[in-house]
Amino acid sequence: MSRAQLTSTVEQNSAGVASPFVAGKNKIINGDFGIWQRGTSFTQTNFNAGNIYTADRSAMIWNAVPTSVTVSQQTFTPGSAPVAGYEGTYYWQSAITTVGSCTIWGYSQRIEDVRQLAGQSVTVSFWAKADSARNVAVELDQNFGSGGSSLVIAGPTTIAVTTSWARYSATFSLPSISGKTIGTNSYLQLFIAQAAASGSTLNLWGVQVEAGSVATAFSTATGTVQGELSLCLRYFRRFGGNASQTRVAVGWCPSGSSANYIIPLTTPMRAAPSVSISTLSSLLWYDGTTGGSFTGFGPIIVTYHSIELGGTGSSGLTTGRAVGLTFDNIGTYMDWSAEL
Repeated sequence: MSRAQLTSTVEQNSAGVASPFVAGKNKIINGDFGIWQRGTSFTQTNFNAGNIYTADRSAMIWNAVPTSVTVSQQTFTPGSAPVAGYEGTYYWQSAITTVGSCTIWGYSQRIEDVRQLAGQSVTVSFWAKADSARNVAVELDQNFGSGGSSLVIAGPTTIAVTTSWARYSATFSLPSISGKTIGTNSYLQLFIAQAAASGSTLNLWGVQVEAGSVATAFSTATGTVQGELSLCLRYFRRFGGNASQTRVAVGWCPSGSSANYIIPLTTPMRAAPSVSISTLSSLLWYDGTTGGSFTGFGPIIVTYHSIELGGTGSSGLTTGRAVGLTFDNIGTYMDWSAEL
C-alpha cells in the first residue's frame, strides 16, 4: 500500500504487561498512528486546500486556520515509547508556529454511526505531551447526519498536559438517542482540542474510546496490522505516488480515442467513493504497441466494491484492444475517499 506505514499491535495492562485483547473495544481506528496513506507531513497550505485528514482516520478541526501550522508523523526513538512492552513506532504531532486568528484547533476522529456507545458511560484515553504545560479540551459529539437531529455535545473536559509522555483520560455520560432522528452519514466524533497559541505543540499516541468508566489497557481497534489497515481502507485508499512508471490497471478500448478500466476493491469501502487525481498529464495509456497521455480521465461507474474509470482524448488506440494504465511520475496518485 503506497505510503502505508504499519506497526505491530498488542494490548497491555496498567503495568505494561501484555494482556488479553478484547476485539472491538476501542472504537478509534489507527489509534497508534501506524498508517499514513496520505503522507507524513501536512502544512498550512494543505489545510487551506481542505485536506484535513493526516494519519489515516485522523482529521483536524478548526475555526480559522493558524497562520503557520504543521501536522506530521514523528518516530519514537527505540525504547522511548510511552508504554513498556508496546514499542509504538510513530506518533502524531501538531505544531502551531503562529496562531493568527485561530481559537479552536485540534485532532478529531469520526466514529461511524451515531448509535455507537449511545446512552452509556464512555471513557476517552490517550498519551500526550506538549511543548510546555498546557490545557487541552476533550469532548464527544453526537452528529445525527444529514436530515437528522441537531448536534449533541458531551463535554468538554479540560485536561492539563505536561512536557513528558503521560496517559490521560476523561469519562463522559453519552446521551441516549431515544427520540432522535438519524439521518445519512451519522457519526460519533472525538475531539481533542490543542491549546490554540503560537508555539503550541501537541503530541498524541494510543488514542482510545471505549464503553465504561475506566480507561483499560490500550489496544487498536482490531489488534492486528492487517485488520487495522483493512479498517482504514474502508474509508480511504491511495494508488500510486511511490514510484515512476507504476502500473495500475489493465482495461480495454471502446473506441480509438478512449480507454476504460475496472479496478476492484479488495476491501469494500463504506460507500461509493469520490475519486481525485493529482496530475492528469502523468496518467499514460499503453496498448502493447503505442502509448500516450490522457486529456480527460475520471469515474464512469462507482460502487463500494469497484470503480470503472474512463480516459478520453487519447489517439492511436485500437477499438477492442487491451490497454494498460500507468502513473508516469513519482508523486502521481489517485485517491478514493469514502470518509464521513
